[in-house]
Amino acid sequence: MGATASKVGWAAVLCLCVATTTAAFAQHPFESPDIPPKFNLDIKTAVRLRPQLMAHSVAASGRFDTGALVLSQLSEKARELSAVNFAWQLRIIEDDDLNAYASPDGTLFVDSGLGRLAGANAGLWAAILSHEIAHVLRRDWARRYLYQKSLENDGASVALGDPGLPSVSWMDAGKASQDLGQFCRRLEVDADRDGLMLMARAGFHPDFVPALHHLLHAAGSDKSANSLYAMHPCWEQRDRELSRAYMLASIEFEHRWPEWYSSPGGNPPVLVFAEDPSVRKTASNQWEVQVPIHCQNLAGAVEVVLRSSSRGHTAPAEFEVRQLTGCTSPRTTVTLTVLRNSGEEDSSSQKNEVYVLDAWGSVLARADLPKLR
Repeated sequence: MGATASKVGWAAVLCLCVATTTAAFAQHPFESPDIPPKFNLDIKTAVRLRPQLMAHSVAASGRFDTGALVLSQLSEKARELSAVNFAWQLRIIEDDDLNAYASPDGTLFVDSGLGRLAGANAGLWAAILSHEIAHVLRRDWARRYLYQKSLENDGASVALGDPGLPSVSWMDAGKASQDLGQFCRRLEVDADRDGLMLMARAGFHPDFVPALHHLLHAAGSDKSANSLYAMHPCWEQRDRELSRAYMLASIEFEHRWPEWYSSPGGNPPVLVFAEDPSVRKTASNQWEVQVPIHCQNLAGAVEVVLRSSSRGHTAPAEFEVRQLTGCTSPRTTVTLTVLRNSGEEDSSSQKNEVYVLDAWGSVLARADLPKLR
């Protein structure tokens, strides 16, 4: 991630995971350790780091007012779920990254890049903040710390660094690292589940969560290859893991807010799930690209756009193929025909991407295509 040196030092502490890819979930070999009644290292660490965290962030105001308003609405419901009276606060980090962090004391930090992505959309802010609130309520910082200690006690060679500041560096890059990765990915999905229900009770439709995931995927915040050691699940994996949680949270939302438009978050967003496209060569310079998509909350049409750029032996070549679809069936397959000049398919560098856009040209989903050989 493109963080400054000073930011990396404390962001690694706040983040339960500092990676953005995953392999498929596996059954974890250890249960989450119980937090002892008198364990307070997480709170002590938050107090010790607070001056540094405050110095590297600013209060949410101006263009980030929507985030502050949404936090007040979510925190009201969060207080019903916890006996601890957290001093909830939203702080903005001046950084173009698309990340958010939570301090164990209830202070939430959002990179300005992610804040700008959410803009004035209360539902997207709720998707961001409810996940971080869930981490705090669940005391996931403490869970991760205790789990690392359990690995260390079981013989894994783990570098924890300064007491209370778990390091992400491992002396053993084997099984212990995989176990920690699986454990952290599970923490992330569990926080997603709790955050979905918190959103629903506060009046924000759960569909804003996958909408946020798709925006982040389209913005390229999921660039690394899959890894057994990754600490965060990728966006597609999150969508699959949370399918039942979406349904339960949607039922809760509809029960509390039968008139969707009157809820604090308003009507749910248009949501598009795009599967991996398939490519078939149909002639010497012609390809057929099929893009399966599934739409929710759509009134009207979406546009599927294939964008291709290549740099061959001559001049760079770029083109687009577009097609509108009503996306009315449970699984709509859009077929695009791509024609290329004979020299373009031998290009040394080729990038092909598929985007699904709404009526205003905003990206709803993205998928990668292989090279057209």
